[in-house]
Amino acid sequence: MLRSLVLYTAIALGANAAQAADLSALKEGDMRKLVVYEAPIQVPELAFTDATGAERRLSDWHGKVLLVNFWAVWCAPCRAEMPSLDRLQAEMGGADFEVLTIATGRNPAPKVERFLEDVGVKHLARYADSKNQLARGMGIVGLPVTVLIDRDGNEAARLIGEAAWDGAEAKAVINALLSD
Repeated sequence: MLRSLVLYTAIALGANAAQAADLSALKEGDMRKLVVYEAPIQVPELAFTDATGAERRLSDWHGKVLLVNFWAVWCAPCRAEMPSLDRLQAEMGGADFEVLTIATGRNPAPKVERFLEDVGVKHLARYADSKNQLARGMGIVGLPVTVLIDRDGNEAARLIGEAAWDGAEAKAVINALLSD
């Protein structure tokens, strides 16, 4: 497992960072931090849970562009960016695109609910990766980390740290992925 984590992290964070021309041109504002891959990276088929406790996998959304945000209740930058993720889901979420926010690590359900209520989340479903399986498998080291998944279920880009996901720059990146 450790070897696959190291390998995935190396690929995701630099080994393949020769930027793809179509998304690289859109790296403005908060999106300057976006790492775009020349060739999309296969996402591991690891489980996380929904609000009912049912197992889910990213492949459950195959055919959609996904913005997958890894966060935790103790993470101040996560608190700052969560409202923008909620607004993005409200505006763009639907048949072709969805925002998945996954509480990673030990995040008790009552604290998650209080966190989301405190920041005004109304449009995001609740997901958890309490054992860090998906996060570890995808090389998530710090929080927040947001991963853009293409329609084929592969990681197309990643942003470490907070961003205004409902801003024009982020929407341009997402629209570029949607047009592929």
